[in-house]
Amino acid sequence: MAGPLDLFADVRDLLEVGGPVVRLLLVAAFVLWVLILERWLYCRRELPLMVQRIQTVWDARADHSSWFARQVKRKLLSEATREIRGGLGMIKALVALASLFGLLGTVTGMIQVFDVMATLGTGNARAMASGVSAATIPTMAGMVVSISGLYPILWFEKTLAQETSRLNDHMITH
Repeated sequence: MAGPLDLFADVRDLLEVGGPVVRLLLVAAFVLWVLILERWLYCRRELPLMVQRIQTVWDARADHSSWFARQVKRKLLSEATREIRGGLGMIKALVALASLFGLLGTVTGMIQVFDVMATLGTGNARAMASGVSAATIPTMAGMVVSISGLYPILWFEKTLAQETSRLNDHMITH
């Protein structure tokens, strides 16, 4: 059974073999999950309060059917959508960048392989293997970071659509 120290040693080895691109991916993954946690906490704590506040503002209006009332409704829905989205754009950008960082690691690892081949020839498979692993580890790490961010993005988009629709339905114009 592997202990916690073995896990840290494995992560250290992964960071060493993967090179600077894997370290960059580690930072990107940390920022990504901090942003995801912030949006999740917002959806759990602040979003219901914001929806209630907007509904109260709308219900307090005497006029719900004029052109001006429809513009107020559009403004309230637009502000709610902007607030709900928050850092979602940054989360999407980090998910896309993680894949690109993985590709960058592939390219840098293959450059190592070609450098070994130019220096030692094609007969030294052991020297070429370190370059191949340096190429595949960042690719794998980039895909893991990207895929791990996809589900939260889908959840946030679904929550945005549901809350916007619920607000829109509540703000009926007569």
